[in-house]
Amino acid sequence: MANLNSLPLYERIQRKNGVKRVVEVIILFLLLSLLIYRLLFLKDHGLTWLLALLCESWFAFNWVLIINNKWNPVEYKTYPDHLLQRVTELPSVDIFVTTADPVLEPPIITINTVLSLLAADYPAYKLACYVSDDGCSPLTFYSLVEATKFAKLWVPFCKKYNIQVRAPFRYFSTDSLTSSDNSNWEFHQEWKRMKDEYELLCHKIEDASQKSRPCDFTGEFVEFSNVERKNHPAIIKVVWENKEGLPNGVPHLVYISREKQHKHPHNSKAGAMNVLTRVSGLMTNAPYMLNVDCDMFVNNPKVVLHAMCLLLDSNSEKEIAFAQFPQVFYDGLKDDPYGNQFVIMFEYMMRGISGIQGCLYLGTGCFHRRKIIYGLSPSHIVESINGKLAYEKTLQEFGSSKELIKSAVLALKGNTNPSNCLWNSIQASYQIASCKYEYGTGWGTKLGWRYGSTTEDSDTGVMIHTRGWRSVYCTPDPPAFLGCAPSGGPTAMSQQKRWATGFLQILFSKNCPIFGTLFGKLQQRQSLVYLWLVFLGLRPVPELCYAALPAYCIISDSFFLPKVHELAFSILVALFVIYNLYTLSEYLKTGQSVRAWWNNQRMARITAMNAWFFGFLSCMLKLLGVLETVFEVTKKDQSSDASNDDDAGRFTFDDSPIFVPGTTILLLHLTALVVSLLKLQPPAHGGHGSGLAEVLCSVLWLLCYWPFLKGLFGKGKHGIPISTICKSAALALLFWHLCRKTTMG
Repeated sequence: MANLNSLPLYERIQRKNGVKRVVEVIILFLLLSLLIYRLLFLKDHGLTWLLALLCESWFAFNWVLIINNKWNPVEYKTYPDHLLQRVTELPSVDIFVTTADPVLEPPIITINTVLSLLAADYPAYKLACYVSDDGCSPLTFYSLVEATKFAKLWVPFCKKYNIQVRAPFRYFSTDSLTSSDNSNWEFHQEWKRMKDEYELLCHKIEDASQKSRPCDFTGEFVEFSNVERKNHPAIIKVVWENKEGLPNGVPHLVYISREKQHKHPHNSKAGAMNVLTRVSGLMTNAPYMLNVDCDMFVNNPKVVLHAMCLLLDSNSEKEIAFAQFPQVFYDGLKDDPYGNQFVIMFEYMMRGISGIQGCLYLGTGCFHRRKIIYGLSPSHIVESINGKLAYEKTLQEFGSSKELIKSAVLALKGNTNPSNCLWNSIQASYQIASCKYEYGTGWGTKLGWRYGSTTEDSDTGVMIHTRGWRSVYCTPDPPAFLGCAPSGGPTAMSQQKRWATGFLQILFSKNCPIFGTLFGKLQQRQSLVYLWLVFLGLRPVPELCYAALPAYCIISDSFFLPKVHELAFSILVALFVIYNLYTLSEYLKTGQSVRAWWNNQRMARITAMNAWFFGFLSCMLKLLGVLETVFEVTKKDQSSDASNDDDAGRFTFDDSPIFVPGTTILLLHLTALVVSLLKLQPPAHGGHGSGLAEVLCSVLWLLCYWPFLKGLFGKGKHGIPISTICKSAALALLFWHLCRKTTMG
């Protein structure tokens, strides 16, 4: 019989990447050849040639970063069965669920996520679920209370019959009764009972949401009377406590709405995560923490076991900081019309990054070690953190709560001593959930989730890797979590704008990846990974410039591309063909369609020149002290009908200025093509004017902005507002005037 300790908990598999590497190098060679050509003939050409050189240099640099990211793809295969044989007692895990707006994030979505987490295949007395409600909504708390009643039926049902999908809305939306292996009469009766109880729960929440007061503000709800969303004291409620410690019961469930005051910054999601970390440290102090967004429900009931395989291995303790699971979306729109399902990024980019210092922290679906969130580095000797030295260290960084300091010392040592009763920690929890508690402490800088960026996940990930830790990327089958991707143009653009802003905030901060390599333990190639990420915020500048060049050249009858008869033109053609075949092959290998590939290609252009451009402006204005950035919550929609709606894939607009750059680019190229068709260009200098290459470029940009072209003639949400068209037309007219003026000059 094999020694149980010799059974591997996970396997690291290196993927073969030979052919892709060759193609990537060929593309890089063609890019460099184009740059050399530009440099050789730079003196013979004007401003357009120089601008093209600068833009193409940026694209070549970005391609080098992409090659670095994809060069060494690896995957991790976990063995939960081996874990159960090797480990006598599984560690405790604290689960954090964050929600911020009961309108944009309806409570029924949060409830389904919580129910799926409570029903995970893990001893219930080892789990504690903390729900952070930054909206301080009585409806959210009411929904949690009602969901707990349902959980007492749902959790035993799932474990008794080994239900795989444990989010009720998802389970009952499919033909789960006929597809189940359980065909006995008892299962049928319990299934119908569960369905009736869940429908009753949904009706209660729906009825409550329709009322101005979702419940009577008495008893447990009295603290919600007359509260303001952005100005209220802390509210902490133990919704359910597994006092008997039943392994198959319902885990602890705690509701937290941290204190907020108008004059005190609350640091958005990062601030909520730090409050969750402190409160859970007092109540349960689990050595591991899982954080999920309110819409990312558990799709694989063994997800906690998969994570523990990676984190409990003997070598992991000194190396691995967190285990990240990919974001996978359910009921995604056919062919990914908004380009926000990120299948290719997770399949190729994240696996490649995993082969360096470890994957990125994505902000959801991630298991952390508490002691690392508390600031521990791999080089620290945990055993030395004791006595008076530890007390002084934690007193300065963790704040004035003696109870929190005590629990932090235990966590840093690797020992946990959770309270026998969660209610015993309530009073101390109110102190550490106050908005003033963090002043003069290390929270947000040395401890917890990092402040200063609207992408707190990336910022925190940089900090963890800079300390020298590694991370792992786990992709079990079926996927661990499923969520809903934003639908609609405004929602998708708003999310992308927030990301671009956050990336640039990291670039211009003390947590810049370059500093992490120079003064920390961030590996050079991992630094390039983070530079690729944060430089996405700068990408709209060369993208917009390059997009405007064909229109400028046609209107002014100049050129920036080689002529068709020149040898350099073949470089451009080869580059265009090979790159597009390379990206298309990635989509086809992952089972996606040619249309999905095209949708993602055009959305990459639209996103960069609209959402990312406004993210760039937002960050620049913040650096100049003109404007403060705002964390924008993305609207969540749990409807399963959208994927079957033919109208759902049509691009939608609103009156936000975020659509002005794209509409302007569209009008510019329409103007340029009309000018070219009607031969309205001025005489070319030296007889060398625009040619077929510039016209083809302009047509290609027109195809990329086809949704905007349809939006010019659309109505309602599918049409571009008149105000946006007017602003864009004014900008296009100004551009045309400048083109003419430079030509005449």
